[in-house]
Amino acid sequence: MSSLFPHLFEPITLGPKTIRNRIVSSGHDTVLDDHGMIGEDLVAYHEERARGGCGLIVLQVSGVHETARYTSHVLMATDDSSVPGYRAVAEAVHRHGAAIFAQLFHPGREVMDGERGMAPRAVAPSDEPQERFKVVPEALTTFAIKDIIAGYASAAKRIADSGIDGVEIVASHGYLPIQFFNPRVNTRTDEYGGSPANRRRFLAEVVAGVREAVGPGVVVGLRISGEEKTEDGLVATEVLDLIGHLDAMNCLDYFSITAGDSSTLQGAVHIVPSMQIDPAYAATLSEQVKKVTDRPVMVAGRINQPHEAEKAIAEGRTDMAIMTRAMICDPAIANKAQHDAVDEIRACIGCNQACIGHFQMGVPISCIQYPESGRELTFLPRPRVRTRRRVLVIGGGPAGLKAAAVAAEQGDDVVLCEREPHLGGAVLLAQELPYRSEFGGAATNLSAEARRAGVDIRTSTPVTQQILAEVAPDHVIVATGAKARMPQLEVDDEAFVIGARDYLSTQPNLPSGRVLVTDWKGDWIGLGIALRLAEARVPVTLATAANFAGAAIQQYTRTLLMSQALRAGVDFLNDARLVGVDASTGYLQSTLCEVVHEVDGVAATIVSGAPQSVTPDLDFGSASVRTIGDAVAPRTVEEAVFEGLQAASSLAAVS
Repeated sequence: MSSLFPHLFEPITLGPKTIRNRIVSSGHDTVLDDHGMIGEDLVAYHEERARGGCGLIVLQVSGVHETARYTSHVLMATDDSSVPGYRAVAEAVHRHGAAIFAQLFHPGREVMDGERGMAPRAVAPSDEPQERFKVVPEALTTFAIKDIIAGYASAAKRIADSGIDGVEIVASHGYLPIQFFNPRVNTRTDEYGGSPANRRRFLAEVVAGVREAVGPGVVVGLRISGEEKTEDGLVATEVLDLIGHLDAMNCLDYFSITAGDSSTLQGAVHIVPSMQIDPAYAATLSEQVKKVTDRPVMVAGRINQPHEAEKAIAEGRTDMAIMTRAMICDPAIANKAQHDAVDEIRACIGCNQACIGHFQMGVPISCIQYPESGRELTFLPRPRVRTRRRVLVIGGGPAGLKAAAVAAEQGDDVVLCEREPHLGGAVLLAQELPYRSEFGGAATNLSAEARRAGVDIRTSTPVTQQILAEVAPDHVIVATGAKARMPQLEVDDEAFVIGARDYLSTQPNLPSGRVLVTDWKGDWIGLGIALRLAEARVPVTLATAANFAGAAIQQYTRTLLMSQALRAGVDFLNDARLVGVDASTGYLQSTLCEVVHEVDGVAATIVSGAPQSVTPDLDFGSASVRTIGDAVAPRTVEEAVFEGLQAASSLAAVS
């Protein structure tokens, strides 16, 4: 038992199953499926989290009916071909002492894509349009409704017979069961619409059917948004009333509470809340649920650290803590917390880039800090070198730190040289942007990993021929990053123009008046600087060469940033590149046609342009050399860390 987290590591009983601790990996789509089935990649992914000490793993959604295909890669539990996959993942998770449940799912109108790029086709209680995916669903017939209800039961039995410990009915985030309950979405007048009892009927029949199908020996739970936090969404009082009625049926063993709704951008940000949202914020919702039921309650919502989970449980606000992204970032967080090794935890920073961001691109999820996630079969377990070599890593940004840490873990003798007095590279500038302070945690985590691995870290040490002679490396990894550069501009001598990196690093006093922020990529930098200035009551115009501000940022994160920028009064100009600045005017060329835009009354211009790779001019002699990260081509932290992992792993392969 952990001395720091006694509540977190106390076992808990959910119906017929005792769970070893209160840490939960909730259902989340991984895009690690094998043509809609559970294959080796998905098994390895979940086994790693079970090995890491998690108490309960809930698999990603499993479709219960042919109309439940909300993406092209959704798992389906509609026939027996799915059984071997469920059996394999259950056996893998059970080997390490964790329990495993599977989610039963139908999206209703929340369908993301159609067949081969065609517009989505969806079914729902009524033909009320869905705003986010621009879907107008087909209203279900009574026969189709009963067929879908039967699908929940048959899928549940099939999954339970495969060795999975429990099933979780997904009624969260505006999916089909809760669409029936919401009077703003369900406009039916038959037995499944109208009165509260009729609107509850679909979910009540699903719950009863699933319980009957699996019997008393299998856990049955319900996932539901405690509040949908969007226009026309359900509020807490409506949800609590529904939970009370379902609780009285005595069919459910637990409630899993989250927040948000998939149908609007405003509600969807709560599906995977980013770093702008406070940790454990949804515990206020689970606390209300605990007042209407005696059954165990678990809650999701930015619980990234064990002390956050411990506090919520100790205060009686929840019984279990969902820490899904925390385990994408560090699969061993439970074991580390249980042994009070909190300093070794690689904390999730809530960036959303490689987890939900990858899913929304239709590619397997991972983590910018820990690219081994989702690639377990490629990079784990870590190999050991047969012959210890001398490895020199040039550059202490994310790419160099990851390469150095992994190479040292594999058994090589690693020296890392960084010309600056501090480690972290451009990450240290990123954390200066509004609502981005947690991003600095990536540098902290990677630096700590390199030190624990035994890397000889030398800061304020530019690599020279003398250093090369002293270290005498067998292998060199060049991770020297990128530097700022200004685009070609016509600039009047009286104009105040500064690069974004210089602005963030020097924090100069700007002339009084409107600031023009220009942005070539549509990422955090331009939008973040504009937001910072606007919140300080400086008039700001953000001009981006992208289609829209924040185009390169994950959708949920961008939604929150844009809403903040709109409230702060930022003016936006899209599809425009800066070409010139005079004493009071910025001139921008449309990226679409010959039109030139003029922004008048400009006192200062901050330019976020494309960076330029930096590589050393050195003679490496007989050492093998590999260049990684921004030194190859300026991109993001994700590519830098991944290439650091690749470079170090390749060293083990040639030992």
